[in-house]
Amino acid sequence: MWRNGESTGSAATVAERSPRVLVVIQNLPLRIDRRVRSECRALIDAGYGVSVICPKEHAGEPDRHELDGVVVHSYPAPSGSRGLWSYLWEFLVCWVRTARLSRRVAAAEGFDVLQACNPPDTYWLLGALWRLRGRPYVFDQHDLCPEVYEARFGRRGVPFRVLLGLEALTYRVADRVVCPNPAYQAVALERGRVPLGRTAVVMSTPDAARMRRGAPCRELRRGRRHLVTYVGIMGPQDGVDRLLAAIDHFVHERGRTDTTFALLGFGDSLADLRADCTRRELDPWVTFTGRVDHDELGRWLSSADLGVTPDPPNEFNHRSTMNKTLEYMAHELATVATRLRETARCAADAAVYVPEGEPIAMAAAISDLLDDPAARERMGRIGRARIEGELAWSHQARAYVGVFDALLGDAPRRRAVRR
Repeated sequence: MWRNGESTGSAATVAERSPRVLVVIQNLPLRIDRRVRSECRALIDAGYGVSVICPKEHAGEPDRHELDGVVVHSYPAPSGSRGLWSYLWEFLVCWVRTARLSRRVAAAEGFDVLQACNPPDTYWLLGALWRLRGRPYVFDQHDLCPEVYEARFGRRGVPFRVLLGLEALTYRVADRVVCPNPAYQAVALERGRVPLGRTAVVMSTPDAARMRRGAPCRELRRGRRHLVTYVGIMGPQDGVDRLLAAIDHFVHERGRTDTTFALLGFGDSLADLRADCTRRELDPWVTFTGRVDHDELGRWLSSADLGVTPDPPNEFNHRSTMNKTLEYMAHELATVATRLRETARCAADAAVYVPEGEPIAMAAAISDLLDDPAARERMGRIGRARIEGELAWSHQARAYVGVFDALLGDAPRRRAVRR
C-alpha cells in the first residue's frame, strides 16, 4: 500500500528539490487556521516546500489549490457531528481520506516530514506508517484531548481513558512534539514521558506585522456607543453561555443599552446559544456572525472597545493559551477574562480578571472598563507591546523551523534558499 505512494521522480530531481513538509489538519480548513498558516509561512520563508491536507472550507473549493505558496489538498469532511458515534464516523472518514491524499502528495510533490495537528489524536498511525518509509513524524499539539472531553462532558470514564491511550500512542510515535505553551510541554514531559530534547514550545501568537488594528467600521456598532467582541469556538467548554448570562445582567439589570455585543465564531453550541439569546430577549444587542475569515475578524476587532475571554475555570482552560486573548492584544484591545493561569501569564496587565468567571462580576467588569477609556487605552498598549516583544511570532517561528532543521539538517534547505 505505502510503497505505491512513493515519489516517482528521479534521484537527481529529489536531491535538487527543497526539503518538503506535509502538514495534516482535520478540524479546520487551512485558510482560517491562523496557527498553521503562520507555521507554513515560516517554513516557506526558511526555504522549505509545504503541502497541506485539510477539510474543504466550502463545497466549491478545488481539490488541489495554492494558498500563501502552500499546495493545499482538501477533501469534503462529513457534516457536523453531535453524538459519540457521529464523532467516531467523522474521525474514520477523515483519517481514510487523509491517508489516501498523503499517498497522492508523496507521488506528486514528495515530502520529507509529516506533521499532524490535533484534535483528534488519531494520526499517530499514519505517522507510524510513513515513518516506516523514512519520513519523521512531528506532532503539533493544539489541544489536550482528554481534558477537552472532561471539560465538555463533566466526567471521565471509558472515553477519557481511551483518549489518554491515543495521546500516549501519539507521544510515543512522534519524533518531535511541538507544544503551544509550557503547560502543554509539561504534560508531554510528565504524562507522555517525552524527552525534553524531543519537544519545542511554539506559541500561537499572531504575527504582529499581519494582525494589527486598522480603521474602525462604525456601522458594526449598530448605532450604539460601544462594541464588545468574543472570538472563538462555541462549544460547551468555552463559556459563551456564561457570557450571555453576563450580557443579560448588563442589559436587563444594569440597564445598559448602549453596547453591541458581537460573538464571532462557530461550534456545536451555536444553535443552542442563539436560542438562549432569544429566550433572554437579547437579540437587539447581540450579533452572532458565524465563521469569519481573517479579514472579517480584523474589521470587527479594529472596531471594538474590548474583548471577552469567558472560558470557565477547569484544568483544560487553565493550561490552554486562548487564541482570542492574543488576537485582542494584537488589536490593542483591553480584555475582560476569567482568571486562568495561562491567560494571566500571556495577557498580564492587558486584562481585567474575573474570579471563577462569574457572570455578574463579568458584567460589572465590562461596564467599568467601558466607562474608563484611559484604562482601555493603557491596557491596549500593554497587550500590543507584549505581542511585538516577549510573545512575538518571530521568536516562535525560529523555534518552529528549528524543529525541522534538527530532523533534516539545514544544509539542503539553505541550498534551496540560495537557488
